[in-house]
Amino acid sequence: MEKMKYSIVIPCYKSSKTISKVVELTMGEMQGKEAEFILVNDASPDGGATFRVLSELAETYDNVTVIDLAKNAGQHNAVMAGLNYARGDYIIAMDDDMQTHPSQIHKLLEEMEQGWDIVYAYYPRKKHSWYRNVGSAVNFWTVRKLIGKPRDLKTSSFWVIRKFVRDYVIQYQNPYAYLQGLFLRTTQKITCVPVEHFERAEGTSNYNLKALIQLWSNVLGFSVVPLRMAIWLGLCFSLIGIAGAFGVFVKKIIFQASVAGWTSLMIAICFFSGIMLLFMGLIGEYVGRMFLADNRQPQYVVRQALTGSDRHLCETGKEKDVEQTEEKINDIGGGSVSGSPDPTGQTHGDRNFGGERSGELSGVCLRG
Repeated sequence: MEKMKYSIVIPCYKSSKTISKVVELTMGEMQGKEAEFILVNDASPDGGATFRVLSELAETYDNVTVIDLAKNAGQHNAVMAGLNYARGDYIIAMDDDMQTHPSQIHKLLEEMEQGWDIVYAYYPRKKHSWYRNVGSAVNFWTVRKLIGKPRDLKTSSFWVIRKFVRDYVIQYQNPYAYLQGLFLRTTQKITCVPVEHFERAEGTSNYNLKALIQLWSNVLGFSVVPLRMAIWLGLCFSLIGIAGAFGVFVKKIIFQASVAGWTSLMIAICFFSGIMLLFMGLIGEYVGRMFLADNRQPQYVVRQALTGSDRHLCETGKEKDVEQTEEKINDIGGGSVSGSPDPTGQTHGDRNFGGERSGELSGVCLRG
C-alpha cells in the first residue's frame, strides 16, 4: 500500500519570531509520516524579516517550500497560493502564531480516518480578543444564513482536507476567495472536532476591524440572498406605502380630516432613501466584483519560490511559460521538476517528494 503523503500549508504574516517553532513542533508531530511544508509569505511588512526566516527553513529542511507573494493577498488567498503547491493526499492548514497548536493535529487526522472529506478544528474556549470573537460570531451567523452552512458545523482556520477537495478548490480563480464557501460547494462530508486553543505566542492578531469586514464581504461571492432580501424588502415597503396611502385617503374623504404631512413625509423620505441607497450599494458591490473578476485581477502574485521538493511551478492554468515548462518536465522523463527553464531548454534542479534539494524559482506567477 502506498504511503500517505501530507501537505501542511501555513500563511505567514509578520511571523519571524514564531514560524520556526511552529514548523519544528509540527515536524515532531508528523514524525514517521511523509510530509511537506508550504510556507506562504503574504508580503509581510517587517523589512524582510519573515522571508529571511522562511528562507533559512527552506535551506535547512528538504521538505519545506517557501512562496513569497509580491503583495499582500489576505489569508484566504495566501492559503489558495499554498494549495496550488500542495501535493499531499491530506492537506492541513494552520496559523503561524502557535494558537492552532501542532499538538492538536492528531485529533483532526484521527477524525479524517472515519471517512470525512473535510475536518475543521473548533475551540470550545477561544483565546482571541473580544472584537475578534464578536467578528467570528457575526461571520458564523452570516455564513449560516447566506450560504447554508449546517448549524452544528463550527469552523476555523485550522482544518484538513482530502486531495480531491484541493483539486476542485484551486480551480476557483475569482480574486475574492472564501475557503469556507468553496468547501461547502465541494462536499457534504464535513465535520468538526474540539481542540485546545492556545495563547498567541507573539504580538497581537493582524485581523483588525477592516480586515474582518473585508473577510465578511467575501461571502457575497457565494450567495444571492442579499439581492433576494432587497426584493422582499421592496415588496414589503411597497405594501406599507399602499396601506398608508389608503389610510390617508379614507381619513381625508370619509372623515374630512386634515392630514399633517411635513414631519412624517421627511421621515419617510429619509428612511426609504437610505434603504434604496443601501441596496444600490449592495448591487454595486456585486457588479464591481464581477468587473474585477472579468478584468482578471489575480488572487495572488508570486515573486519567487524556494523549495526543497520536486515541483516548483505556480499552477495558474493560464500562463504559457508554465505550461511550456511542464511540457519540458514531462519530456525529461516524468515526474516534476523544481527550478526554472533556461534558454537552452535545460531545467535546473530536480527531485522527488522528500528527496534531495533543488534550486530557486524567480519571477512572477499570477493566479487568477
